[in-house]
Amino acid sequence: MGGLGRTVLARHRLARLWSLGDRSAPSSFAPGLVITDDEMDVVWAPFSTSSDGAIPRTITLNSRAPFAPWESEENGPVLTASIGHVLPPSLDEADAGEVASKGDLLPISWQSLNHDEGLLDQDLNPHVVVLTDALQLANKPGRLVEAIHVIKRRFPGSLLWAPGIGGPDNCAVLSWFGIDLFDTTRSKQAESHGAVLTWNGPRMLMENEPGVDHWKTALAEVRSAMSSNSLRELAQSQSLNSPRLVEHLRNHDKLISGSDGILSQIVSKGTALRIHSVESHDDPVILDWVDFISNEYKAPEGLDEVLILLPCSARKPYSSSRSHKAFRRAMNHNAAHEVIVTSPLGLVPRDLEEVWPAGHYDIPVTGDWTRDEIDRVTKMIDSLVAKNTYRVIINHSGMEYQCDIPVIDTRKGASSTNHEALQRLEQSVLDNMQVKRRSGEKINIDNFRSVARFHHLNDSWLDGVQVRGRFPRWKILKDNEQIAMWAPERGGFSISKACVEMLDSLGSLKRISLKENLKWKGDVNLAILESYDESIKAGEDILVMQGSQCLGSARAAAPAWEWSGTPGRLAKMHQRL
Repeated sequence: MGGLGRTVLARHRLARLWSLGDRSAPSSFAPGLVITDDEMDVVWAPFSTSSDGAIPRTITLNSRAPFAPWESEENGPVLTASIGHVLPPSLDEADAGEVASKGDLLPISWQSLNHDEGLLDQDLNPHVVVLTDALQLANKPGRLVEAIHVIKRRFPGSLLWAPGIGGPDNCAVLSWFGIDLFDTTRSKQAESHGAVLTWNGPRMLMENEPGVDHWKTALAEVRSAMSSNSLRELAQSQSLNSPRLVEHLRNHDKLISGSDGILSQIVSKGTALRIHSVESHDDPVILDWVDFISNEYKAPEGLDEVLILLPCSARKPYSSSRSHKAFRRAMNHNAAHEVIVTSPLGLVPRDLEEVWPAGHYDIPVTGDWTRDEIDRVTKMIDSLVAKNTYRVIINHSGMEYQCDIPVIDTRKGASSTNHEALQRLEQSVLDNMQVKRRSGEKINIDNFRSVARFHHLNDSWLDGVQVRGRFPRWKILKDNEQIAMWAPERGGFSISKACVEMLDSLGSLKRISLKENLKWKGDVNLAILESYDESIKAGEDILVMQGSQCLGSARAAAPAWEWSGTPGRLAKMHQRL
């Protein structure tokens, strides 16, 4: 993309860390500041701004470094726009006044989001979007996050500036929503009253204390959290500075939960879902999991006679923990349907224990269950029981559960690894298992089918396969040819070249289509993209098509919401036919 050179360095749902300028030697980054003077280094403040006094007002955004190095050695680009006449958000039914200009700098208000059809022009690809009435929207419940959500999905390749609302005390929360640029308006207002905005909120200004240092610290924390996929936890912590921030965060979660193509399917190694507060229990990725297990999950074939409920463990996957090894020894059988009871995910079937988020979450364990946690787990077990034909439930989870079929409590108030409790578990399994043990290969195939139903459109491609090799990198073969390998670090499959045409014929993966008359050589980007599935998740394997021909497979680097306009890599080639 010409004009403003920008590259996504890290992404976390709607938040992104951008480098600005030369890709190999960026001059600055976003999230960053828009300033009115030179009080901060360009690495923290990539832009400055000025405005005339005319009506309607014209604003100018000046690059403080050569962010378009291919055009000139001078600083640039310089972006200018008329903001038009902005009516208050309360008058959203009105359609009046002069609309803002449309170009590389695009002013947008709540009114224009509701009435300006020019924003639907597919040729409109601004470098920076300015939410001109962000300050007013911040005081309207739900309006600010709704406006940000609409803008990000409509203009995913643009930096978003929300003037007048950012500060060191809320920039983590606003960055999490998708805002890329802030300004020092609130900081200067606080200083004029003898106060300073800090990461933890406002306080009285100490003598000779430079307020800009708080901005540098805040931006450094946000950028670092984006790089480590921990921005959610940082934003949640900072939201406690204000009841309004908590309100915004809850409304944002509701929007994400109802949207396709934002969450991840495969996460980078070391990423954890940290559930350190009650607010975290309604994280969209958790609600997505609960919905899948409650409404779409299908137990492995043949495991529908005995359901064994087990407690979770701090170590993931659970089967590698000391407690679960003790459970397996006590059960001495592997043909029951083992399901782990845990908060906040509710239930994790053994066959899905390695996938995201089940294999990657971290929660403090107190042994106490809240009413909400108990309700979530109970409803999920009810759903599981309704969809299967269990004869009996062996409950070693420690959480009380009753239904119309027999439930055997093997804990009876004792700890899960208590000797007598394990003996009761052993005897219950011995008394109730009426089917043969599964072979190790059958267990692997059952697990892989469950993962395929979770990650792919179907599990048909696993019909008639054999599993060979050694734990944990199992090889999946069909007619003695390797078609995939289990990749434990991904919690998913690594598809071989030999499998791509089969996945195509069985409709097992989502598809993207490239433009005709070009040769696919590497990354998928906007320049070569014709169409895409709007539910693609980051990390997901996808089929790359050109017309009716399958060219190979790729892995999504970006979720679907970015695919309509984000510069740079959207997917990375995995297999080329």
